[in-house]
Amino acid sequence: MKGDRQPGKSGSPGRVLGLDLGQARIGVAISDPDRRVALPLGTIRTGAPEDVKAIASIVREQEVGAVVIGHPLSMSGHSGEAADHAERFAEALRGFLDLPVHLQDERLSTVQAERDLAARGLRGRERREVIDQTAATVILQAYLDAAR
Repeated sequence: MKGDRQPGKSGSPGRVLGLDLGQARIGVAISDPDRRVALPLGTIRTGAPEDVKAIASIVREQEVGAVVIGHPLSMSGHSGEAADHAERFAEALRGFLDLPVHLQDERLSTVQAERDLAARGLRGRERREVIDQTAATVILQAYLDAAR
């Protein structure tokens, strides 16, 4: 499914929503209308079907034309349990939202997010509160950069 991992020029107009799937929370980021910059938006608690409904609400409110989900492949590029979960979640969103949903390799996105937050001086609880949305921002920015 190479097409799912590569950004396409023919996607729907509108902003792009980026998601970092976690066990307790989903980090959320959104692009600017020109799809150049990823901005943190917040987090959503995991748990079906409320998480999908919350994502659908954001899609409507923010005029989102595509969704990007972090695809947590292993460093060797193989799928594991987390990557399988991301693939199933992407498939569920495709059916529910009727929008393009892409998977974006997220290897090292959390590491990059941790570095960014440390550089901003955030520690402990402050960092935990924003790490998920920061990781979603890193994932979305990588997607946007690859699309150009």
